[in-house]
Amino acid sequence: MKTEQTDNGTVEIWTAAEVAQARDKIVLIDVRTPQEHALERIGGALLMALQEFEPGALPGQSDKRIVLHCGSGVRSGKAAAMCLAAGLGPIAHMEGGLAAWKDAGQDYVGTDLATGAPKKMRKEK
Repeated sequence: MKTEQTDNGTVEIWTAAEVAQARDKIVLIDVRTPQEHALERIGGALLMALQEFEPGALPGQSDKRIVLHCGSGVRSGKAAAMCLAAGLGPIAHMEGGLAAWKDAGQDYVGTDLATGAPKKMRKEK
């Protein structure tokens, strides 16, 4: 795990592999738009879109660490900085976002465009 120092504290930067390995020990929060989340998402990830992101509404971290993610890692980095500015820490985000998750060959939930139904997917390596 890498870290990045900000004006308000340290952000942990997790790889897709680290997030996958820790799935039962973290709460994964997707900060993409509801439309992006509906089209494809990491199974079990909660949604708190960046445009409505409220650090105080995040679950506590006494049992599980919060890890934020987006499509590429940019928005989740901004959300992590917002958390630190609000006094919430430690906080982590996934480097490379959903794109890195898919590139790592991890399962995700997509949408069957013919039916609109969710379907389990995995990008071929």
